[in-house]
Amino acid sequence: MEKIFRLFSKESVNINQAALLLGFFTLLSQVLALFRDRSIAHFIGPSPSLDAYYAAFRVPDLIFICIASLASITVLIPFITKKMDGDKVTDEARKYLNDVFTVFFAVIVFISLIAFFLLPLLVPFIAPGFAPLFQARLVTLSRIMLLSPILMGLSNLFGTVTQLFRRFFIYALSPIFYNLGIIVGVVFFYPIFGIYGLALGVALGAFMHFLIQAISAKSCGFTPRFSFAINFEDIKRVAFTSLPRTLGLAFNNIALISIIAFASFLKSGSISVFNFAFNLQSVPLNIIGISYAVAAFPTLAKSISFGKMDEFKNHLRSAARAIIFWSLPVTFLFIVLRAQIVRVILGSGSFSWDNTRLVAASLAIFSVSVLAQGMIALLSRSYYANGNTKRPLIVNFSCSILIIILSYVFIHLFENVLVFRFFIESLLKVNGISGTEVLMLPLAYSVGTVLNFILHWIFVKRDFMPKEPFIMKTFFQSLGASFFLGIVTYISLNIFSPIFGTTTFLGVFFQGFISGILGIATAILVLYLLKNEELKDVTKALKTKFWRGGIIAPSQEEL
Repeated sequence: MEKIFRLFSKESVNINQAALLLGFFTLLSQVLALFRDRSIAHFIGPSPSLDAYYAAFRVPDLIFICIASLASITVLIPFITKKMDGDKVTDEARKYLNDVFTVFFAVIVFISLIAFFLLPLLVPFIAPGFAPLFQARLVTLSRIMLLSPILMGLSNLFGTVTQLFRRFFIYALSPIFYNLGIIVGVVFFYPIFGIYGLALGVALGAFMHFLIQAISAKSCGFTPRFSFAINFEDIKRVAFTSLPRTLGLAFNNIALISIIAFASFLKSGSISVFNFAFNLQSVPLNIIGISYAVAAFPTLAKSISFGKMDEFKNHLRSAARAIIFWSLPVTFLFIVLRAQIVRVILGSGSFSWDNTRLVAASLAIFSVSVLAQGMIALLSRSYYANGNTKRPLIVNFSCSILIIILSYVFIHLFENVLVFRFFIESLLKVNGISGTEVLMLPLAYSVGTVLNFILHWIFVKRDFMPKEPFIMKTFFQSLGASFFLGIVTYISLNIFSPIFGTTTFLGVFFQGFISGILGIATAILVLYLLKNEELKDVTKALKTKFWRGGIIAPSQEEL
């Protein structure tokens, strides 16, 4: 038992170890999320009702991002730590947390109540293409889900205490319980309540997320309570510190709301196809890009605070190269194996072969921006660590507007320029099926995101490393290895397809799995021959007992 407790409390020694450990726990949560999506695909499949379910997340998500992130863990912990006496809880620290808890609870409940009554007016903007019946269904689903931002927001507050007392394992379990709640909603509530059962599952998952954090916080003797003499100066400092990051997240969410609005005019099931593909591409993003960005941030902030710019640059360069090292091979792997990935994970029950082809094509387009999304998470944090929140805010806002504009332009081109439509459908092998217009939405999102990354990279290079090498060597080495990975994987698929067949789960799984392993082995060989530094670093980190490092929990930015 002593070793088990030590496993979750010892501090990590470098970014690679922390990111590998964080990636492992994120992987567990993402695996459960895949089971969640498979259950939804099996029992329901892309349909108008499922479109309404996914669209129903948008208002609760926006509330959660705008309110909960103002009192996020990354902001609160430094404030609380300053008011503590080492590891000893002081009355001042307890009073501070009670003040934040009181104001946060009052604000998020008040905003949620307003949204509850305004939803009939908001829904025509969220899903203007829905028929009146499904707009009414969307209103009810959204109202049920409004419990989520309240419960998840409170959970994040209690999670501050959990992190403060290094109960990292408990914190890492919360997303797992959240996904379990949704799975319960799909398997048990859906047969009884229909599509509303899924919304009840979301509320159940949020409650379980909250409950485990509340129990853990109480065991630390630091349970927040309502305060009636609030120090609003402290509250203002927290809010203003969080505001730029909150606005950046809100802009991205508004872009997604706009995409949902465009999708509501397309063939029924388009919103479901978009969300299935978006969730699949989020798996490597969370495991790689977000893990390294979160693991690097404390070190970057510490280096800046002590004025060690050379150390700051080294850590930023190391994390950026690691993200590139992992993300490019995953991008090529997802593009080549897209049909196998989608069919194995989602292909059962109500999820048809046409659904598989559309989601697979969308996944291929999203995969192009996985590297960009991970790098944005890191590069924006380099500015946050340096106290410059204006730069990433302006870039994120501009690119969010661009995504909205491109969504309209690409759909218009696809519907009116036959050459463009034929090129996209032929390239992604979706000829002859209806609903291919939905592919323009991930295309707009990916183009806007890649531009976002390019702008971040240009500014970071100019502001922090004007005359120093940054990522180009690693980029071209990883790109070359990924190219050979893609070729070997593609050839292997053609060899193994007749052997295993494409009509059974095991046949599709084994042809994709073996082809992927051969492609990965080829990429490793190429990187070894190129004497890639990141491969050496990862090998070194794996040889050490990285699992003894402390878990750095990811920020939960969406429901």
